[in-house]
Amino acid sequence: MDVIELKATDLAAMLCSRVCHDLINPIGAIGNGLEVLDDPNQSEMAEGARDLIASAAKQSRAKLEFARLAYGASSTAGTDIDTRECERVARILFEIEKADLEWDVPLILLPKHKAKLFMNMLLIAAGSVPRGGVVSAKISGPAGEEKFEFSSKSDPEKRQRTLVPSGSAGLLSGMPEEGAVDARGIQPFYTGLLARMTDMELNIGLENEMFFFTATPKAQAQAAE
Repeated sequence: MDVIELKATDLAAMLCSRVCHDLINPIGAIGNGLEVLDDPNQSEMAEGARDLIASAAKQSRAKLEFARLAYGASSTAGTDIDTRECERVARILFEIEKADLEWDVPLILLPKHKAKLFMNMLLIAAGSVPRGGVVSAKISGPAGEEKFEFSSKSDPEKRQRTLVPSGSAGLLSGMPEEGAVDARGIQPFYTGLLARMTDMELNIGLENEMFFFTATPKAQAQAAE
C-alpha cells in the first residue's frame, strides 16, 4: 500500500473539521448556560449555569490554544518555536485532560514543523490514558538531532488499561487500515505527515502495559538497526 497523499485543500478542510469537532461541545455548553441565565424562571439554576460556562470556556481556550500551535500557521515559514511556548500550551491542555503531565524538555528553539510534530505526538499520548494516568514528555539530543519520547500509564484505580489509540499506527504511517483518511483520523495522519516532512521516524506501541511513542531522526534510526 502506498502512502496517501492529500491535496492541500483536503488537508486544510479536514483539520478545520477536527477543530470544529473539538469546539462544538464546549461552545454549545456556553450557549446553554447563557440561556439559563437569561431565563428568570430558572434562577435557581444560575449558579450551576455559571459553573458550566466557566468550565466550557476553559475547555474552549485550551483546545484553541493547542490548535493554534499544533495545526495553525502561527508564524512565518522557517521560524523557530520556543519550547517554553510548547510547555505553556501543553499545561493549559492538561488542565482539561484527565491525565497528569510530566515535562522533561530543555529550553530550546525547535523548527516550527518539529514543534508541531511534538505537540501532536503529545495529544496522541494523552489519548492513550483516556480515564487518567500520567503522560511523560521528553526531548533529548543535540540541536538538529533531537529525539522526542512520550510514555504513559493509566491510573490503576480507574481500572482502565493503557492503550494505543485505535487506528493510530496506520494513520501515522500514511497507510490507514481503511485505505482512506477522514476528519476523524486527520490528527494522527497529520502527525505522520509532519514526521515525514522533518525526516523523523515514528515508533508507537505498548511494552509491559506502558505506552510509548517516539520520534527519532531517520539517520539515527537507520544507524541503530
